[in-house]
Amino acid sequence: MALAATWIVTVPVANMHSAPDAKADVVSQAIYGTEVTVVASQPGWKRIRTPGAYEGWAADSSLLELANRGYPDGERALWVSSLFANLYREPDVTTGQPLLTVPFETRLEVVSEPVEEERRWIETRLPDERRVWIQRGDVRFDDSALSAGETIALARQFVGLPYLWGGVSTFGYDCSGFTQMLCRRRGIRIPRDSGPQARWEGMGVTDRAGLEPGDLLYFGESVDRITHTGMYIGGGEFIHATAYKKPVVQISSLGDPHWSELLVACRRPGAAPE
Repeated sequence: MALAATWIVTVPVANMHSAPDAKADVVSQAIYGTEVTVVASQPGWKRIRTPGAYEGWAADSSLLELANRGYPDGERALWVSSLFANLYREPDVTTGQPLLTVPFETRLEVVSEPVEEERRWIETRLPDERRVWIQRGDVRFDDSALSAGETIALARQFVGLPYLWGGVSTFGYDCSGFTQMLCRRRGIRIPRDSGPQARWEGMGVTDRAGLEPGDLLYFGESVDRITHTGMYIGGGEFIHATAYKKPVVQISSLGDPHWSELLVACRRPGAAPE
């Protein structure tokens, strides 16, 4: 096996485990179409590194090796902007069940954009060469960074999605996977886990009195033992993925004693540390 080959995730969401065993704990995930680096191999498993330099073991069945090309490999690509998007064999929602349902942020290669039905459908090519159709209303072509206000408006669309330990997609987020995604939409690449996020050199330091919408909040026993994170949205509220009381993405109040007592750090992503 050539470890320098291009490997692509070919399931909607691939679990990344701490060991090459399906029973091992999930440390993170990678979504469909993500290009990963294989750094080690065991029978039936690959240790992969994501573009954010996070590593874990993924099942061989969730990956595809590409020869002499990357993905997307064409001149035009799109990103899924809906929470989920169905991919169809034909440009028709009534002639068959979706071949695949992919999550928000999935990137696909564009093949053609027919003018029929007011250009409702877009033909895409999957990493395994299959050609499928996606509805224009589920995608965006512009991947420019959002403002803090635009990011908060986006975040509100995720309220009610399930909490999932290790989750990084709309099929389920954990706390740091959710804040990492929101920062990514702002064009800011922060670490995967909450503790490293709070310590990241690209984080500016603020306090509760100086909070601004878009700042990140970190909770735990101390700054050295952070276990949770969320994004401040103004008015004393923050949005986060949590298993507390109800395991969903939700909006909570800093006035709630549970969260107020656990708040140990406030950070401004993308700002130089003070």
